Parts: sequence; structure tokens; C-alpha cells
Amino acid sequence: MRGWRIKFIFLLIVYFAGFATAIYTLAPAPDDEAWISQKSSQKNSAYSTFKSDEFAKSLNSGIHKCIDFGKDAACHTAKFIKEKIEQRQLQTDS
Repeated sequence: MRGWRIKFIFLLIVYFAGFATAIYTLAPAPDDEAWISQKSSQKNSAYSTFKSDEFAKSLNSGIHKCIDFGKDAACHTAKFIKEKIEQRQLQTDS
């Protein structure tokens, strides 16, 4: 009874993670002119303290680290589930 609920929630998480990734990948970059005018109008703000290229690289590396962590977690979870299934089958066979 609980099995389908867990699968459904897992599929929702995977679906929305893919949707967020698609939005991040397909979102257009800001125009250089708009960025320069925004930057010059807000010299003392937080926007002037970092460059867009550095921010993009930092965000990109963070997302890749997150993806790698997710892959590792998925592999460990799959191994754990397989072990538990094998243990359960051995218990039912005994």
C-alpha cells in the first residue's frame, strides 16, 4: 500500500528537478547593455561587488556538485534497497 506513494513522491521530485534544470538551461542570459546600465545605476549596491561571469561560473560549479552528489546518493540508495530486498527474500525463504 505504501509502495506506490513512495514511488509517486520520488517521481515528483525527479520531475521537478528536471523541470528546474530545464529552466536553468533554457533561460536567456541578460543583455550586456541592460546589465551595464543596471550596474552603473547601482554602483554602491551588491550588484557592483561581483561580476556576472564569476557568478555564472560559481553557480554552474555549484549545480554540477549538486548533480554529482545526487548521482552518488542514488547509487548508494539503489545498493541499499537491493540489499534489503535480498535480506527480505532470504527471510521469507527460511
